[in-house]
Amino acid sequence: MDKIAIVGCAQTKYEAEKIDLTISELVFQVVKQLYMNLGITNDDVGCVITSSNDFNDGRTIANMAIQDAVGSVRKSESRVSGDGAFAFIYGAMRILSESYDTVLVVSHCKCSEANQYLVNNSIFDPYYQRHLGLDQLSASGLMANVYMNKYGINEEQAARVVVKNRTNALNNPYAHLQEQVSVKDVLDSKMMAFPLKELDLPPFSDGAVAMLLAKEKIAKKMTHNPVWLKGYGSCTDAYYLGHRTMTDLIALELAAKKAYQMAEIRKPKEELDFCEVSENFSFHELMIYEALGLCKKGEGGKFIESGETQMSGSIPVNPSGGVLSSNPSMANGLIRVAECTLQLMDKAGKRQVPDAKTGLAYGMNGLCSQGNCVIILGGE
Repeated sequence: MDKIAIVGCAQTKYEAEKIDLTISELVFQVVKQLYMNLGITNDDVGCVITSSNDFNDGRTIANMAIQDAVGSVRKSESRVSGDGAFAFIYGAMRILSESYDTVLVVSHCKCSEANQYLVNNSIFDPYYQRHLGLDQLSASGLMANVYMNKYGINEEQAARVVVKNRTNALNNPYAHLQEQVSVKDVLDSKMMAFPLKELDLPPFSDGAVAMLLAKEKIAKKMTHNPVWLKGYGSCTDAYYLGHRTMTDLIALELAAKKAYQMAEIRKPKEELDFCEVSENFSFHELMIYEALGLCKKGEGGKFIESGETQMSGSIPVNPSGGVLSSNPSMANGLIRVAECTLQLMDKAGKRQVPDAKTGLAYGMNGLCSQGNCVIILGGE
């Protein structure tokens, strides 16, 4: 079986409102930049996989509106209606099927063009839950609350996640929020859904990301430092929040175990050089540490206090600043893959992790880690 490589990626700057660009123009901008970086044309692309959301794009079968922009006219094109990490895996499978030598993967979102709380509300069951007004904010508050109470996690520990990620974002030219905050700033910010305060939550962002995947022989012709797909695992939890164990990300644990098995990783904390994870609120990242096996159950708070996830620590988490700094919701997973790629190509600039050889990217669909996608990537 051929190995799958990422040969290049491109991102837009993530901002609160890209009012000067339509969705098609936004996507065209990032695809054009990728092609220029690689010195290729649309003829070098076998097929295209996109990820987006009809609610955010304001139309049914929204990928039809960007077919010109991604160059998929008279090419095979398909879409994942969800997180970009799943689109990445879809693209890799297209190559593994031996149907295509190269695949363009693109993800975009303009959160500014829709009320995100109404979009989130539409995820819930229309008969029993939607009319209650539940959304991402209230669901996140419920999860943070039960997790905090079960394991004795405190709000200051969660605030440290925000401080870390916002500090890292200062070195990321693509990041939306680039302003230093303190633990006190987080704790004193407006209460949104207990125990989550305004700074415990991400912004809503506009932006797009694109990357080109290729089989081994083609990849080595396109770049001298391809990034290889080493392992993958996915798992989906129950639809209803009440049917899940909200204090532990069990589906993420299972996805991570499968990815580690494929990549032959037995001690993730020691064998991974860094992680890029989709943390939708501060407490969420603490839960992700535990589910990925970086620390024991209930010790996420102590782990952030240890400093090991800092840029200077043993396993930096979210050198890019994560979702807490940039949140074009449908693109978050593919951004994590792109950031891993830059690290492993030694092209991450001021946010570069020294001697990075193996990285983990985590993307999520739905609310509170319902659908989970873990990807292990490695450099030469």
